Amino acid sequence: MQREAPAPAGGAAEEQENALRRARRQALVRHARASDAILEAKHQGLAPSDDQRRELGAARRAFNEVRPHGWQDAEAAYSKDNSLAREAATGDPARAIRALQRETGNRLDMQRADEFVDRWKKLGKVSEQRYAAGNYSGYKAARAEMGNMTMSLERDPQMESLLEGRKKQLGIGMDFDSGMRLGRQLSLSHGLGRGRGIGL
Repeated sequence: MQREAPAPAGGAAEEQENALRRARRQALVRHARASDAILEAKHQGLAPSDDQRRELGAARRAFNEVRPHGWQDAEAAYSKDNSLAREAATGDPARAIRALQRETGNRLDMQRADEFVDRWKKLGKVSEQRYAAGNYSGYKAARAEMGNMTMSLERDPQMESLLEGRKKQLGIGMDFDSGMRLGRQLSLSHGLGRGRGIGL
């Protein structure tokens, strides 16, 4: 007797993905209803009721369970366009989903930029401490890593663009020649790579 072949594992994974997508949609719609109720109350000059606040809190928690940071991203989108909450609340979340995805992308981009700035500052501090302590090999290693970070910007124009407004945090003087790409400005202003010694 021939045994039946087991069902492909891909089917179960696909079903799980579909279930998660449905749960996210339901959470978004619930959160949109709660958000819209509060937005409408405020629009009428009323303070949101305790019940409305409780429901928004519950909707946020439920949304966060199926999509971490989902409610923050959705509320960022609603603050730019209140009509998105109303549309999603009435069962038409297509525009709200697209706006939420854009806000998620913006948040992740800002997070990446924050991480770059934090790492840059830490490496700068470490290199100074090692130099002061006479640990020249450690100093050179930290400086080499900073050089690698400047080179990484050449391969990541999006990150370079995100960091353009954060030159002061990266230690670039505002009077520095802005005609160059950011990675080159970092190299020159901090004496890294081919620009070693310039401005020192």
